[in-house]
Amino acid sequence: MQPQEIEDLLERYNNGLTTPEENALVETWYLNYKHSDPFLPHSQLEEDQKESLDKLLKKIQGKPKTIQLPRFAIAASVLVFLTAGIYFLVIKNKSQQQIAASKPQKQDIAPGGNKAILTLGDGSTIVLNSAKIGKLASQGNIIIKKAADGQISYGNVNSNASKEIIYNTAATPQGGQYQFILSDGTKVWLNAASSIKYPVVFNGSERRVELTGEAYFEVAHNDKKPFKVISNGQTVEVLGTHFNINAYNDGQAIKTTLLEGSVKVSAEGVSNIIKPGQQARFEHGSINLTNVDLDEVVAWKNGFFFFEENNIQEVMRQLSRWYGVEIKYEGQLPSRRFSGEISRNVNLSEILDILSFKKIHCKINGKTIIVMN
Repeated sequence: MQPQEIEDLLERYNNGLTTPEENALVETWYLNYKHSDPFLPHSQLEEDQKESLDKLLKKIQGKPKTIQLPRFAIAASVLVFLTAGIYFLVIKNKSQQQIAASKPQKQDIAPGGNKAILTLGDGSTIVLNSAKIGKLASQGNIIIKKAADGQISYGNVNSNASKEIIYNTAATPQGGQYQFILSDGTKVWLNAASSIKYPVVFNGSERRVELTGEAYFEVAHNDKKPFKVISNGQTVEVLGTHFNINAYNDGQAIKTTLLEGSVKVSAEGVSNIIKPGQQARFEHGSINLTNVDLDEVVAWKNGFFFFEENNIQEVMRQLSRWYGVEIKYEGQLPSRRFSGEISRNVNLSEILDILSFKKIHCKINGKTIIVMN
């Protein structure tokens, strides 16, 4: 490709006029080199490497790549190194990599999806992903329904709400996620390998739920009845707001992130009020506030993995939960860090192919990912 062709491609990309195949080319360039090592100028590439560059557009066929990043940022980054004479670098050991990449994966794992089990107050269970649309159960004066989009909601049979306290527990497996609307109108998105316990009806002076794992909340406003989320010794109290809690047992901290409104985070006798755009990290008996990228925090809810200078362990923890796999490491852990946004709706092999551009070599062995430096 000539410099003018590259500029034309980037202009069409920013204007939304490129084909899926061209999108894949630009976005793959961006992901591979956003935080990579220095590149070789085009003049230093071998002839067969130059030829592979010219053929790259023709070789991209089928469905588009999965990287979704801001168009302007991608195009600007690509333009900087391409128009400066820096082209897509095919490393000298590319023959091995190309041979490996060209071979079909012997094993692959499909992405997770809407999967959850609802445990009712009487101990009976409902597999939500296979349950039929419509009424699922009734508890007191409350009917549990499943909508056409799979969402679960609670509604009164009549205006007389039940005074009996009945608890339900919704749990997602590895590779599962689900969305609920509680009886007060609060919306809950439950991430993989998570659970939430809540009353069918919020009686009394507060609305209280218990969380393990990760969930995003859009709490229905009620000045007279605060909404509280209990997770691993931490309490989050709100009147009505949007926030995300990450309280996985394998994480180093409980992370509460506020998108709008106001949230009070309390644990072990200390508390903090956080503002939109802030994250409270509870660990080692203290709560620390930091400013965070909200897109990164809620990417899972919107169908993406979002990595921002994450180490390999954090990347693999997210893949383990979503694809339902065990992670094993062989040799020294890679020290590289990763940035980018990738769809969660692709097979595991596609994610591992992208990681291979950063010289992280993985293989799938049944339900295990083996990471080799």
